[in-house]
Amino acid sequence: MFGGGGGLNPRKMKQMMNQMGIDLDDIDAEEVIIRTADEELVFHDADVQRMDAQGQQTYQIVGEPDVRPRGEGGSADADADTDDESSDEAAEDAIPESDVDIVAGRTGASKAEAREALEATNGDLAAAVERLE
Repeated sequence: MFGGGGGLNPRKMKQMMNQMGIDLDDIDAEEVIIRTADEELVFHDADVQRMDAQGQQTYQIVGEPDVRPRGEGGSADADADTDDESSDEAAEDAIPESDVDIVAGRTGASKAEAREALEATNGDLAAAVERLE
């Protein structure tokens, strides 16, 4: 539509979008999750923009997602109340190794520290990363 990719300066682009009735807002998103039938795409610290044009809202997400099979890590119905010993074992089993690797990689913590943080946050990747930073 505009060609070349670097021809228009941002100010000129914004003026043109305003003239066309397009409003663009940055959203300070901490996490974006897209769920499909088979998997979840989890974007941490992604750049998210909302574009309002002719009464419709369109969202743009820029970032690298973590891909995990559907149903892993942090679903509300995953934890059942049982006695303390078996719930500790279930929590350990419920934390996928891929999530431990993600948290350890992002924070530089050991796998044991990453698993401990994930257990303390019930498998919430973002909260575990925040806890270790």
